Amino acid sequence: MPNLALELGKQTASLGVTSAYGEQQDVDGVRIVPVALAWSGFGAGEDKEGSNGGGGGGVSIPLGAYIRRGDDLRFEPNLVSLVAVAIPFIWVAGRTLSRIIRALKR
Repeated sequence: MPNLALELGKQTASLGVTSAYGEQQDVDGVRIVPVALAWSGFGAGEDKEGSNGGGGGGVSIPLGAYIRRGDDLRFEPNLVSLVAVAIPFIWVAGRTLSRIIRALKR
């Protein structure tokens, strides 16, 4: 059987920009291009008897969209995903900072 990791790599090579930028949509003369933060990871392996397996996964977080009206182009963020990402980040950053301060006081 061919190397499973190489096969997975070949299949995901075409994702690239299409996973971060969606297809352009035209709505009432306004062009919209959705933008997301996307990444994926895959792994595979074999044992000495020749059994093999693999798996993978991915994540996509919608960031917003580029909106074009005539000659005007602007980015409009997706506030729901911004809050969903910001809350855990702020909590972890605050907890880390408090532990660093506590360690420096000793």
